Amino acid sequence: MIRFEHLSLARGTKPLFEDTSVTLNPGERVGLVGANGAGKSTLFALLRGQLHADGGDVFVPSGWRVAHVMQETPAVERTALDYVLDGDTRLREIEATIAAAEAAHDGHAQAEAHAAFADADGYTAPARGEALLLGLGFTLAQTQLPVASFSGGWRMRLNLAQALMCPSDLLLLDEPTNHLDLDAIVWLEDWLKRYQGTLIVISHDREFLDEVCNVTLHIENQQIKRYGGNYSQFEILRGQQLTLQQSAFEKQKKTIAHLESFITRFKAKATKARQAQSRMKALEKMERIAPAHVASPFTFEFRPADSAPNPMLVLEAVRCGYHLDDGSEKIILPHVMMSVQNEQRIGLLGANGQGKSTLIKTLAGTLAPLAGTVKTGKGLQIGYFAQHQVETLRHDDSPLQHLQRLAPDTREQELRDFLGGFNFRGDMATASIAPFSGGEKARLALALIIWQKPNLLLLDEPTNHLDLETRHALTMALAQFDGTLILVSHDRHLLRATTDQFLLVAGGEVKPFDGDLDDYRDWLLQHAADQRAAAREGNGGGDGTAGEDGVNRKDQKRAEAQERQRLSQLRKPLQRKIEKLEDSMGKLSDEKAKLDAILADSGTYEASNKALLTDSLKRQADIAAKLADVEAEWLEAQEALEQII
Repeated sequence: MIRFEHLSLARGTKPLFEDTSVTLNPGERVGLVGANGAGKSTLFALLRGQLHADGGDVFVPSGWRVAHVMQETPAVERTALDYVLDGDTRLREIEATIAAAEAAHDGHAQAEAHAAFADADGYTAPARGEALLLGLGFTLAQTQLPVASFSGGWRMRLNLAQALMCPSDLLLLDEPTNHLDLDAIVWLEDWLKRYQGTLIVISHDREFLDEVCNVTLHIENQQIKRYGGNYSQFEILRGQQLTLQQSAFEKQKKTIAHLESFITRFKAKATKARQAQSRMKALEKMERIAPAHVASPFTFEFRPADSAPNPMLVLEAVRCGYHLDDGSEKIILPHVMMSVQNEQRIGLLGANGQGKSTLIKTLAGTLAPLAGTVKTGKGLQIGYFAQHQVETLRHDDSPLQHLQRLAPDTREQELRDFLGGFNFRGDMATASIAPFSGGEKARLALALIIWQKPNLLLLDEPTNHLDLETRHALTMALAQFDGTLILVSHDRHLLRATTDQFLLVAGGEVKPFDGDLDDYRDWLLQHAADQRAAAREGNGGGDGTAGEDGVNRKDQKRAEAQERQRLSQLRKPLQRKIEKLEDSMGKLSDEKAKLDAILADSGTYEASNKALLTDSLKRQADIAAKLADVEAEWLEAQEALEQII
């Protein structure tokens, strides 16, 4: 188990932990939460041995293997799959041992190394690495591309896959969902639920924490407090404790006031001096209860918008995409017919790369349509938050200067009051934003949008960089926003709380999605399988039957019946193939086990058994190769069956 005993630690002059103790049991899945700067990442550094406590002790079992996600990715030419397989360092060591034994023609060393390779599940490693990459959104073709060819966000996915590839007893994940879209998050949740070791995860995605974790550690006031249950259960328990704490605080405050009043009135009177001294000692010894306070340092609300047109936007035969440097067009959505009505609250759903951001840019007017027309209503005021909105801020300017550019004629005190509502107070309002955290910059970008009183909000991943408290404040503000909202987000809690209808962007189309986010989760898993199958077949498709099933269009009953019959015909040969492959795997595994037993017998290496040793090594290598081929074929057939089902 992991134990923190009387832990104390300061970074510079700031104390992060002060005489705090907590224990984690093997196999627990732990969510680590707390305000930004509370010490969550520092705790990870302690567990990895990168930092040492100023006081107290940190105990991690000495034999445990600890896996974590690297923050940097070297721009190497190794393929994505090889890079992920590097995460299993023990396997790589065994491979090097095999190569050395073969070069030295040492049969005994070869046998031992091959046995160790089998024990480490080396023969299934490529298939397991491939499954990790597919689950995180890569295509089969991309698994063979060099690491250097991927962008920063995709390299972080490679680092995550590498950490998951490492057999570990303790897995440390710091914001693993930051670079993932919803389909990859859903896959990761399922993977982590099956993880056998101890998991500690830092995340600002409350629904992810709810799905994955069964213990919550909360860092506050230099203490680490353990709560049984996921994040929602933690919130309930903490709310109850805060209520009791506030009640106790109010009661104590009355007691203190009574004691102080007595002391003030009677400490100068000889007849009452002894009693006054007694009460002064009681007051000194009293352990003060801190007042309860809400976790979020601020709340904000949208300014009432001016009257809004209806419809607000109309897209007629719009072709969404980009002009390329060579003069050609990259078409993402070939034919969009869409009308945005006043007071609609729409969530845009769809797998990565299907065109959600392209659509929202077209709606915002920052991306001109390749064809068709976009009609805007009179009085339309758009507030647009892009995925990389913080990059548009001027880092040498202050929050006040940013706002003054939008409202040059408004009194400075009014602007300061507005910024104060977003926790930009005092010197922070006039300081350069260069040292601000990503969350603080995102909060400023939201404040600038809100100042403009939009009647149509277009938000593309607004929660990137935001902590749990700020996400909560944004959720509450959006829930009370009386204008029209179109939202792209991988934060399911935000989607559930602020939208009431969904549009699915998939297969080059924008369609209504009749279902909730649980239905969409099922659709995502199916759609991801469709995409992988289409990539393998090289047909460039991606608009398989799952998307149509998810939309549930009533006028397609006959087509759906025909589709079910077609799918049944496709399933049968695959099911027969899988049964034959499983039979072959069973026979090959039995034969391999016999050979492993022969090679594990020390008598096999005696001089008189040289022929047996040579033959057994050759047969073992042949069987292992055949088994790997059959397993790969089985995996491909299984995935093909899953995308049909």
